[in-house]
Amino acid sequence: MGRKVMILLVLMVMIMSGGCKGEVYKVGGSSGWTNNIDRLHYKNWAASKVFHVGDTLLFEYNKDFHNVVRVTHANFNSCNSTAPYATWVTGNDSFTITRPGHFYFICGFPGHCQSGQKVDVRVPKSGPSPAPRPSPKSPWTPRPSPKSPWTPSPSPKSPSPAVVPPAQSPKSGSPSFSVNSSWKLWVLSLVVFAKIAI
Repeated sequence: MGRKVMILLVLMVMIMSGGCKGEVYKVGGSSGWTNNIDRLHYKNWAASKVFHVGDTLLFEYNKDFHNVVRVTHANFNSCNSTAPYATWVTGNDSFTITRPGHFYFICGFPGHCQSGQKVDVRVPKSGPSPAPRPSPKSPWTPRPSPKSPWTPSPSPKSPSPAVVPPAQSPKSGSPSFSVNSSWKLWVLSLVVFAKIAI
């Protein structure tokens, strides 16, 4: 029985550590990190995304012809790679976003940044705990009900505005769950545990 409990604990740790990770974005999409693109390619690519803390930027490129240099805003605008925060040269580099703000990356090879091989990744500030992004194909995505019992219809006789009562908070001690992929993994681990225990 002790071995089964140990297996369950290992599974739960793996699920919890994997469930907290964000999205992985290949910078530039299918073209990757290159200077053989339209000047506005990376600007348009970044503008089409909503980045969050915990997301990872993946830079894939030919290391003989490119690199990745993280720079200040001023050096981003002037394509100056001489005083970088960091430089990557492997051809398969990743950067995990740890805070909100702007993150500026350029290619340090001569002329590449000037030709458009630069990207400004903007991560907006969020509330105290960002809501998880549901999977597009998730059957667990909550949908608003057509008519909420808390929204009274205005009475034609009453000129005063309708009052909506505050949302009820869960009873003390009762768990509240957010629906996301981590939840599904927890259910899976419980099913595995049940099979192990039997």
